[in-house]
Amino acid sequence: ANDRVYPQMADFTFYGGLYRDVNLICLDESHFDVEFWGSNGIKVTPVVEGKNAKVEFEAFVKNMKEGQQIRYAVKDAEGKTVAAVTTEDTNVTLEVADVHLWHGRKDPYMYEATAELIEDETVIDNVFAPIGFRTFEIDPERGFILNGEEYMLRGVSRHQDKWGKGNALTPEDHELDMELIYEVGANTIRLAHYQHDQYFYDLCDKYGMVVWAEIPYISKHMPTGRENTITQMKELVAQNYHHPSIVVWGLSNEIGIGGSDEDLLENHRILNDLCHSMDKTRLTTVAAVSMCKMDDPYLQIPDVVSYNHYFGWYGGDTSMNGPWFDNFHRTFPNIPIGCSEYGCEALDWHTSNPVQGDYTEEYQAYYHEELIKQLFTRKYMWATHVWNMFDFGADSRGEGGENGQNHKGLVTIDRKYKKDSFYAYKAWLSDDPFVHLCGKRYVNRVEDVTKVTVYSNQ
Repeated sequence: ANDRVYPQMADFTFYGGLYRDVNLICLDESHFDVEFWGSNGIKVTPVVEGKNAKVEFEAFVKNMKEGQQIRYAVKDAEGKTVAAVTTEDTNVTLEVADVHLWHGRKDPYMYEATAELIEDETVIDNVFAPIGFRTFEIDPERGFILNGEEYMLRGVSRHQDKWGKGNALTPEDHELDMELIYEVGANTIRLAHYQHDQYFYDLCDKYGMVVWAEIPYISKHMPTGRENTITQMKELVAQNYHHPSIVVWGLSNEIGIGGSDEDLLENHRILNDLCHSMDKTRLTTVAAVSMCKMDDPYLQIPDVVSYNHYFGWYGGDTSMNGPWFDNFHRTFPNIPIGCSEYGCEALDWHTSNPVQGDYTEEYQAYYHEELIKQLFTRKYMWATHVWNMFDFGADSRGEGGENGQNHKGLVTIDRKYKKDSFYAYKAWLSDDPFVHLCGKRYVNRVEDVTKVTVYSNQ
């Protein structure tokens, strides 16, 4: 516990220790800089121009000597070089003709940018970055637009932890998570509430997910923590700059729960300007909480805004969600608005008469049926993210008789059981034919006549 490093207060377990790959990197005296916020020493910016594209390279080389050169290249998905140049310059632009666009789940086509440091015709260091070509915009009326087409973002949030492993996930664990998210039909993921494993961002590119990436500037603003928010944001942007899946940088989550003072506002302005100075291609966002007033000045700082609402679980009722967003949209018609969190808890509890707050799988399914109807029919909402795709560790919670977890997931924390609400989304979002009979865990029924709910996309 301290007052300098985020997160300090939040509704999830803060795991300790090393939970990523550890590498020993041996380098020539002249090398691409590996110490620039942990990035790989090149900054590659793809820019689409009609049917063609430009690839802007910026190389960061330590101890580059006279006579050394850099060979820059762009390769397509089949490994064919489509543009290349060898030069002493650390800034170059290559042109790619007839570019194949990265188009979300429909066509997540990837290229690869490479840079080789050459001395006497020998490669002494090399780096690469998977890249994708795409354009996007976020419109307050039309929502998210990908490559000129309206592309409604409807998906989930994800925590990276698992039963018995904390957040020390293996590549296989990340792959399973992605396969489940893909199966439910989501086309967007909010990677909450911190930087995730680099491998998962790679999977997002490969599977065509549109991503919100954020730092854990969360719950409680600490005036002495500003420098840490800046450091974490620099690392997040520098290390993940190349991923076509990422479209927004999240500045904070529920930070305005107690209102915003000038220090909080200044912290947000600094982070917002930092993102735009490091990355001129993406937008910024925040996740505000219900208690945050619509006219709070910190909502004027980022490019787009989303809200975390739990009407129908923590007070209120499900019918309040859609009208709230309509009100925001009327009041601030020029601010793109989305829903960054919504959900309710469900354990292996069951009833034929579900009511708000009962922790049953049946109420969770009803809640999500209602929210799907309200959120998915409002085209102006730039993105919606279910809270959460998976149950996750929350050490301070005692919910529904099972301590230490948040059970709002569509799938259990061990990834072994898909709750009925998972199939409600699959029915709306997925094209894979299926029929699902709800209530398979509801064994002890007391009534003579029972109701059976069926979800299907047929």
